[in-house]
Amino acid sequence: MTELDTGEHTAQSGTPPQSGTDSRAHSDRRNFMRRVFFASGATAVATMGGAGAWTALADDTATPTATATATADASATPSGAPSGGPGGGPGGGAGGPGNQTITEDFFGLTTDGKRIDDLYAIHSTGVATAPVIAAANAFLAGLTDTQKTATRFTVHSTEWRLWSNVDSYARQGVTLAGMTDDQKTLGTALLKSALSADGLETTEKIRRINQAAGEAIGNTASFNEDAYYWTVMGTPSATEPWGFQFDGHHLVINYFVLGDQVVMSPCFWGSEPTSMEIDGETVTVCHEEVVASLAFVNSLTRAQQAVAIESATKSNESMKAGAFSDNAVQTYTGLRADVLNGAQRKRLLGIVEAFVGRGKADAAKVRMAEVRKYLDHTYVTWAGGTADDSAFYVRVHSPVVWVEVDCQAPGPLAGAYGATQGSGATQKHVHSIIRTPNGNDYGRELLRQHYLTSPHHR
Repeated sequence: MTELDTGEHTAQSGTPPQSGTDSRAHSDRRNFMRRVFFASGATAVATMGGAGAWTALADDTATPTATATATADASATPSGAPSGGPGGGPGGGAGGPGNQTITEDFFGLTTDGKRIDDLYAIHSTGVATAPVIAAANAFLAGLTDTQKTATRFTVHSTEWRLWSNVDSYARQGVTLAGMTDDQKTLGTALLKSALSADGLETTEKIRRINQAAGEAIGNTASFNEDAYYWTVMGTPSATEPWGFQFDGHHLVINYFVLGDQVVMSPCFWGSEPTSMEIDGETVTVCHEEVVASLAFVNSLTRAQQAVAIESATKSNESMKAGAFSDNAVQTYTGLRADVLNGAQRKRLLGIVEAFVGRGKADAAKVRMAEVRKYLDHTYVTWAGGTADDSAFYVRVHSPVVWVEVDCQAPGPLAGAYGATQGSGATQKHVHSIIRTPNGNDYGRELLRQHYLTSPHHR
């Protein structure tokens, strides 16, 4: 989603980040959005498993203890595909300041509006999820009753989908700005239980740069290290589905857990600038994905590059499946991985590993095995230059993984590094995302299967 200043930042730029209590002022708008969503959303759920699945997946817009209800007719004629524009939603796939809502049921990224079946299944993976369960329970126990009410949603809540990388987006949950130091420590422990050392370091660096850049341009009301929000979906459990979301400017982590299965997507990682002097230290972030991407494209032969590179120039924004583009439809384009040699395949996997490696090692191992299984069916598309300092866009796209790395034009924090907003794409402003196509972002396909097959839900 672009961050070019369209004037929309002014509504909140003069106010400090909201606490979980203050954010309740936005609940009427959010609840209206959910009602719109469910008024149009019964059809694909019927496709996914009938009225029983619809009832199980209905959002109650309240705490996990409330009774789930839905305003849509579960017997409606299934559509079988997402509606809306080319991105499967309002505004198409790229998102933007004018596209900060959802108006349809979740379907997932596809190549043609039809999901591929049998890609995902409930099974044992051996991933240790007990630490994240314990950390989530400790985090919730440390919140006040008011904070818990603001933070907790059902596991099937549309709150999963209401995230944005834009600084001024009105979020739900409890914000770091409204938490005590002890509560923040419990939140950090939850992130540490779910992320690798690199993943935790990346989240901390993004927040540090957001603060320092805000100070550099004199706008810490909008850009600071505490404007990040926690929400917890469902009740942390060893057997029932649940998850959490950590959401703010340039940083979004969606983490779904079912038994020992983990789905960590969509995850958005970005920064402006990507490197900055802070207290005498050079802080650099989002570098791994840039280096891995350039290493791959420069491993290709000229003939291969001619297929992979769709444009030698890079537009200011190229991302196709950012915020509010859960149902983006994108055909495979570029170079197919089945023509790559062993070294090239390893470098292609290196792009994905830059993202997957931000999760715990055992979960990352399971995820990469899934990616390797479909490596021959993976496509890579490139736009822009290939020099070490070139601005570029790359998309890695297979039936089970979608990665985008997008060097964007200077945005609202351009003044922090002497740039002019909108002056041309640069490695100083990077947006990147990882998703799970064909219906398993937010673990939705596993959640559907759980409700259809678990005896206590049938």
